[in-house]
Amino acid sequence: MIARRARSFVAGAFALAGLAVAASAQTPPPVAPSPFDFYVMTLSWSPGFCDLGGEDKSPEQCAVGSGDGFVVHGLWPDNRTSADPEDCNPNEDASPGDLAAARGLYPTDGLARYEYRKHGTCTGLSAADYFAAVRFVREQLTIPAMFKAPKQVQRLAPEAIEQAFIDANANLHPDNMAVTCARGELVDVRICLSKDLKAFSTCPKVSGHTCQRASVAVAPLR
Repeated sequence: MIARRARSFVAGAFALAGLAVAASAQTPPPVAPSPFDFYVMTLSWSPGFCDLGGEDKSPEQCAVGSGDGFVVHGLWPDNRTSADPEDCNPNEDASPGDLAAARGLYPTDGLARYEYRKHGTCTGLSAADYFAAVRFVREQLTIPAMFKAPKQVQRLAPEAIEQAFIDANANLHPDNMAVTCARGELVDVRICLSKDLKAFSTCPKVSGHTCQRASVAVAPLR
């Protein structure tokens, strides 16, 4: 375990050159002016979310035939040691135009609105710039082929899910991410990014909470 952590720490350092290569063809959105250390892009496994009670919260997302796999849950400002910022300006809201521009990123407009209020307002970015940041990051990340359209339940070790993302995304390493689970099912994959969105970021606070089960169920698409 010590040897693995030593190797992954070195890998994480090299990852600071990471996302910028893939992102070079696009202009990044403005750097967030508010004080925080890095971002966490959380990609929810939609079938798992629905199995674990999400059907009542988001019937549209969980409807049979929706076909959702990994979807954006949120892009969260995070800190290495201090508390993570949340609900910084709950009276600020995304306009209908902002939500229309964000369509296709989140499974529902309601989640997009909620995420801007709870997390986006803590970046200091306007709703338009925040959703542009979300889109910028999502377009740089590759979802492994094995998760594109599974038709039956798969049982996978969390390390196998992590490795699939590492194989699909250059310069991504274990110290840049976490795979989370609940009640034996895959919940989400969390990937840490530098504040300027040009690189993957080493984030022990996040990566240290990867699911510890021997295997998890990856529910099929609905």
